[in-house]
Amino acid sequence: MPDYPKPPFPSQRQPMPGSTAKMDPRPDHGETTYKGSGRLSGMRAVITGGDSGIGRAVAIAFAREGADILIAYLDEHDDAKDVKALIEGEGRKAVLVDGDLSSADHCRKIVDKAVSDLGGLDILVNNAAHQATFADLADITDEEWRRTFEVNIHAMFFLAKAAVPHMKPGGAIINTASVNSDMPNPTLLAYATTKGAIQNFTGGLAQMLAEKGLRVNAVAPGPIWTPLIPSTMPEEAVKNFGKQVPLKRAGQPAELATAYVMLADPMSSFTSGTTVAVTGGKPFI
Repeated sequence: MPDYPKPPFPSQRQPMPGSTAKMDPRPDHGETTYKGSGRLSGMRAVITGGDSGIGRAVAIAFAREGADILIAYLDEHDDAKDVKALIEGEGRKAVLVDGDLSSADHCRKIVDKAVSDLGGLDILVNNAAHQATFADLADITDEEWRRTFEVNIHAMFFLAKAAVPHMKPGGAIINTASVNSDMPNPTLLAYATTKGAIQNFTGGLAQMLAEKGLRVNAVAPGPIWTPLIPSTMPEEAVKNFGKQVPLKRAGQPAELATAYVMLADPMSSFTSGTTVAVTGGKPFI
């Protein structure tokens, strides 16, 4: 097992949404550690927020398991191009689509692009998220509240609605929830509220799509070292990020990849409507 870094981390601050290259220490997305075994051979996946963080690790793992991938991202073009090169280095097809997921039309464009360029769609990973930290309710603007819901939950609905007609039995939708789904951090009020909604959306949609042979699950990460952390949290919180869990460190994006692979794998055919918690030892109630 890799000897992953533990806090305290160097003092650092980035503008939102953050850059992988500027992080210290640099996150592990499985670039040299993830070994595939063909579990997703021939499948086609859309991964939102696939340019960095958890989405980047999932993209690397899916490619090494044999999937072709469309990466949807906002505007972090350098990070997205890096991931594209990693996917193509595995002999898989990679498509990049930039733009704002809060637009229903853009979400439909993503699905249409996947169907046309990849030849179909088998897996949808709803991973992109917006978060910001506020100490007081009065500091959360109306626009910030709306923006968090538009990116974190509305886009998930738009994408699923567009994707399902193209998915065949055996297909999978995987949503990124959070420990905040059940244990909300008050300084992440808007974000935590959407994560609770995502968990409910996952359970309800799993029941709605069961007769179509489609599975819907979620992954609930604990503290994970991604660009969102130095770009959205106070410096002191970044310095000690992850210290609060039993493993006494932040998780690396690579450490979540296996959960997404398992949920995407057609062999997990009886797993639907559940949430897999990856929390560094903190119980998920």
